[in-house]
Amino acid sequence: MRTNLTRYQEDLERLIKLSDQMYLDFALAASGKKAKKGETNPGEVFFSSYQQWYSEALEVIRQILPNRLEEFQLLYQGIDKRKNINAQTYSIKDWLLGIRSPVDILSGRKHFEDVGIVFMQFQMQREIFKSARLRFESSLLEIRQIVRADLFDSEVESARELLKNGFLRAAGAVAGVVAEKHLSEVCQNHNLSIGKKNPTIATYNDALKKEGVIDVPQWRPIQRLGDLRNLCDHNKEREPTKDEVTELIDGVEKLTKTLL
Repeated sequence: MRTNLTRYQEDLERLIKLSDQMYLDFALAASGKKAKKGETNPGEVFFSSYQQWYSEALEVIRQILPNRLEEFQLLYQGIDKRKNINAQTYSIKDWLLGIRSPVDILSGRKHFEDVGIVFMQFQMQREIFKSARLRFESSLLEIRQIVRADLFDSEVESARELLKNGFLRAAGAVAGVVAEKHLSEVCQNHNLSIGKKNPTIATYNDALKKEGVIDVPQWRPIQRLGDLRNLCDHNKEREPTKDEVTELIDGVEKLTKTLL
């Protein structure tokens, strides 16, 4: 006999399977692959399925992981009252509405990699949703730490996928966010109060060094990660190199495993 619990588990698995199909479809679109004659164009499955998936997944998050609801919604909707659309404010909703990055008239290059950003945002939503399944299956999990660790791993993998597909700035931006979130949690674990309104990697790094949580040899490589992240996010004078972004991703992965 199928119980309500069984039905709920089946719904979770169905939504996860759909998200996997959408992810693979959008990955093809992000890579620039074109459809062969008679095939569905890459990106169409994502475009046609996302709203249904999001509506159902949102209710699951609301019930099982309410503390992740705002983050899940933000990845779709973006921030309120934005002054302009850029790499920091672009959202999945923008993509679905057909809004794309402006193109520089002289160079012909996009101002930001809209496809790469949406690819990363949806991957983050998928991992949040998958963490809801873990929470549902076992009330014994220390969900905050385990889900965050799993999410960090998935975000690092997303950064590597973006790097593999040539989205250097987007890959660096994702890795930088992971580093910032992890350092924020380390500060919380050590009861360090950060007074700055918009703290950065450097802010957290300096606070940890000041309080003796880390020493100078540990501080220096984290500072380097912050510099590389800024190169990817803010420096418009030159593009980051593949080696620099690889160094950033590798460094962030090591940071999340070694500094607790």
